[in-house]
Amino acid sequence: MSRCELLIVGAGPAGVTTALSAVHARPELAGKIVLVEKYNFPREKYCAGALGMRGEKLLRAIDAMPDVPSIPFDGIRFRGLFGQTEARLASIGRVVRRVEFDHALARIAQGRGVRIDEGVQVLGVENASDGVILKTNRGSYESNVVIGADGVGSVVRKALGLPHGDLRAQVLELDTEILAHERDLAMVDFDAADRELPGYYWDFPTVVDGQRLMCRGVYKLLVDGSDGTDIRERFAARLRGMGLSIDRYKNKRYAERGLEVLAVLGEGRLLLVGEAAGIDPATGEGIAQAIEYGTIAGTFIAEAVARDTSDIGSAFDAHFRTTRLYRDLRIRERFARHFYGKDRESIDRFFVESDAAIHVGCQHFANEPYDGLKLVEAGARAVSHGVGAVLERALRGTQ
Repeated sequence: MSRCELLIVGAGPAGVTTALSAVHARPELAGKIVLVEKYNFPREKYCAGALGMRGEKLLRAIDAMPDVPSIPFDGIRFRGLFGQTEARLASIGRVVRRVEFDHALARIAQGRGVRIDEGVQVLGVENASDGVILKTNRGSYESNVVIGADGVGSVVRKALGLPHGDLRAQVLELDTEILAHERDLAMVDFDAADRELPGYYWDFPTVVDGQRLMCRGVYKLLVDGSDGTDIRERFAARLRGMGLSIDRYKNKRYAERGLEVLAVLGEGRLLLVGEAAGIDPATGEGIAQAIEYGTIAGTFIAEAVARDTSDIGSAFDAHFRTTRLYRDLRIRERFARHFYGKDRESIDRFFVESDAAIHVGCQHFANEPYDGLKLVEAGARAVSHGVGAVLERALRGTQ
């Protein structure tokens, strides 16, 4: 049986950043951390690939930003029920391909002494007297602490007895050629103009095998169950309007989970990060948040493993609830319930008629200080559009 100090299930950005941050904080942990990954690198990971500058800055702070093909962008365009608006801010993020990004990040971790076992499928999690035992297709692993960074179908989450959650999303994406009118590749587009869809469509410029393409997709949030909307059928209709046929391209389906404030993110010697814990349910953004989860968890673990680890999970849960990321995700959880619910039209009109709100969104995505005048303008617009109380309730829920 293989024994280690810290065992991380899942070698995506959340899991690998946890390991990198722990080693950065305490270099002596380098030979005591093991990641187990279900697949072998390079492995495909369906994802639109938008990496906010917040995540990039966190990786650069520990000299771990992968050098992979990408397309930088400096603006967000939003189309809603009542029109369209956009905002620009230099270098707010980049679009990467996860098959390349995750592979490169994992190799950086290996170069710093972190062991990654690939092709390992976790079959079960058992508590032991002084640790946790993972049963896998390649034998058993034992560790003082186990971190679940294993995504929406997390085995570690199930071991904690947590439900699937009621903020889940269905996603479908594909890559097409860039159309003649799509000349501005420094923008990412969000289209929430479909009244029948509790979600949005997106168009992100991307690069595949050296060729510039457009990653297009549809995100549908399921709040407390399904609304019966067939996302492939609706997506196909949108593509037809662009002169594209959905059948010409590889359809990539996947699911996502939003963070819910009542969810427990740790107990005993188990804890969760990334999508196993929950990401932004409003937009489905996950890469930068996974990196921030990992930064928080890795730094916390580096300090905590020197003490009693018998209930490190609960200690992490309490610590996480004090962080900026938790407050941000809590706002987004409440906002998602309003925007995809009865307040959609009023919030939509507010966004369309207030480029200040989109501008502030760009600053948030880029991890730049907020423009005070833009905040005041957005607040005034919110009040005039009757959504001030809605936003206030969302913000109040984080206190």
